Amino acid sequence: MLQFPMWKNVAIVLVCLAGLVVAFPNLFYDRVERSNDARASLAAGAAATPELAAEAAGWPEFLPSGLVNLGLDLRGGAHVLVEVQTADVYAERLEGLWPDLRDRLRDLRDQVGTVRRLESAPDALRIRIGEPSGMAAAEEAVRAASQPVISLTGASGRDFEARAEGDVLVITLSEAEKIAIDRRTLDQSLEIIRRRVDETGTREPTIQRQGEDRILVQVPGIGSAEELLAIIGKTARLSFHPVVNRTTDAAATPGLDEVIYPSMDEEGVHYVLERRAVVTGEQLVDSQPTFDQNGLPAVSFRFNPAGGAAFGRYTADNIGKPFAIVLDGEVISAPVIQSHIPGGSGIITGNFTPEDSTRLAILLRAGALPAEIRVLEQRTIGPELGQDSIEAGRRAAVIALAAVGVYMILSYGWFGVVACVALLTNIVLIFALMTGIGATLTMPGIAGLVLTIGMAVDANVLIFERIREELKTARGPARAIQLGFEKAFGSILDANVTTLIVAVILFMLGSGPVKGFAVTLGLGILCSVFTAIYVTQMIIASWFDWRRPKAITV
Repeated sequence: MLQFPMWKNVAIVLVCLAGLVVAFPNLFYDRVERSNDARASLAAGAAATPELAAEAAGWPEFLPSGLVNLGLDLRGGAHVLVEVQTADVYAERLEGLWPDLRDRLRDLRDQVGTVRRLESAPDALRIRIGEPSGMAAAEEAVRAASQPVISLTGASGRDFEARAEGDVLVITLSEAEKIAIDRRTLDQSLEIIRRRVDETGTREPTIQRQGEDRILVQVPGIGSAEELLAIIGKTARLSFHPVVNRTTDAAATPGLDEVIYPSMDEEGVHYVLERRAVVTGEQLVDSQPTFDQNGLPAVSFRFNPAGGAAFGRYTADNIGKPFAIVLDGEVISAPVIQSHIPGGSGIITGNFTPEDSTRLAILLRAGALPAEIRVLEQRTIGPELGQDSIEAGRRAAVIALAAVGVYMILSYGWFGVVACVALLTNIVLIFALMTGIGATLTMPGIAGLVLTIGMAVDANVLIFERIREELKTARGPARAIQLGFEKAFGSILDANVTTLIVAVILFMLGSGPVKGFAVTLGLGILCSVFTAIYVTQMIIASWFDWRRPKAITV
């Protein structure tokens, strides 16, 4: 009699039942998805409309509601490849150096004379000193302000360099600092884009780095690439500036520490503002769409304690003066400060639609991009194309399953039927694992699943052929079955381990579709080993104990 202990039977049955329960919601994908989305909306504070409540109740709460995430090629959505303009950050970094360097040079006024900043290219900061004889002292003071650039291998130079050109001191960023800025800017852009996309509530977006300065964004379920770009393509750099002047002359020349920005709502109107902001969007902790006192769409905001204190001090000291709210180089509005605004909160008004105010609130809440991004490629994949891919993949899987099943039954009879049951269990467990770990199913993933259907019976073929050989020794059917499983185990393990190694390498080195293929292939290998050896052995052992045949045919 086959030796297969009861605890092993119970464990195998429990694993299979657990897999069936976890994978079960995928049979009702659309219904479960609508229910999950409705519950998420209600949890986020959305109005409990009858339609939303009906969708939330569309799937019982006591049942599992996890689903396999569908990739862009199956679900439809938007694909965007953008390039981060990291060079824009160099000018901002040099702009940030000016106040400190100015103060250091002013402390040496007796040696260097007057200190004046000159107009220069974005990649340099030029400072003229009144006494050329004091240039050596000026260079030494400026170089003392530089900081070491820390990399993974330790300090790799200073953050900026200074050189003299007559009576002008020229400050430029070092190559090590530029490399550090590039890396930091791309990492920050990646994180902010991720936060913006997550704020929209989309399911399983793909946001990953491509090369040195590019970011790939794929968002399943979103309407179009334009809709995605409206969320991720705006820098959303918010700042509050004192107003110097209002003019209709676009060619007006601002002062050295001033900037000129156009009005967003008033055609032909420009504002001359102080360059340094009182507070910036980096100090925001929350923003929400709201309505102003006239019932028009607006955006409320709230600063952190430091930003709130600066905002409160400025409004208290400048009552009656205009205060400009600037977004990405455009003045949204420039209201006159009517009273002290303590607490660091307020609203931004403008010519907004409800959709505009909601989108702006998301952008401000997620944070500003450190640099502008340039769109290199954009594609919209319609849901109809994704549905066609799903249907094609489903047909391929069913045909493969039927063909393999017929072959196994014709070749091995009753044992072939057992192999088909193990194969179905294998597919259920694959979907259960993908649901549990939150894996994304793509078209290449479906290809990996279909390939797994063919590969999964390899182990059964090895076992059944080994049982046939053992039956020829006339040791009896029970002993032949037991030896068939034992002696085939080593070959099965070796064959599947080598394939699993390839799947792991594909996952580690591949990206996008290649990873999707590797995931389903790897999970399929693990599940096929389990079902081919343990599930098949359990069924055959239980059948043999029940029937006790004197002879068997494989």
